[in-house]
Amino acid sequence: MSIFSSLFGYSENDNKSTSNVNWISLVDLGQLNEIITLSATQPVLIFKHSTTCGISRMAMKQFESQFDLNDRVTSYYLDLLSYRAVSNEVAARFGVQHQSPQLLLIEDGKVVYDVSHGDIDVADLRMKLSL
Repeated sequence: MSIFSSLFGYSENDNKSTSNVNWISLVDLGQLNEIITLSATQPVLIFKHSTTCGISRMAMKQFESQFDLNDRVTSYYLDLLSYRAVSNEVAARFGVQHQSPQLLLIEDGKVVYDVSHGDIDVADLRMKLSL
């Protein structure tokens, strides 16, 4: 185990871990149209994650462990290294600056909540959703 693995808690088993979030993989530009349409009737999350960044990994693990909003939002996961074009289009289409990790809440086709790094927090998201 490397020093970075020790510091950031990564292991090869992380990819097999279970999540409290019912993630939908965001892998195609066409899905952005679906997200905009869906957001007219239900809030939609996009979690942009860098699979090689320890900070991103820690933020995602914490978010997943606290998440209890599956019945309230539809959640998309974007591996921004594998799908750079999708990540760039998210920034352009929704008018947000690219960050990683980054959590976007979309309602009525617009980003109403945009946080990154240590500001990603389920309790804050819950307050934004008025829960």
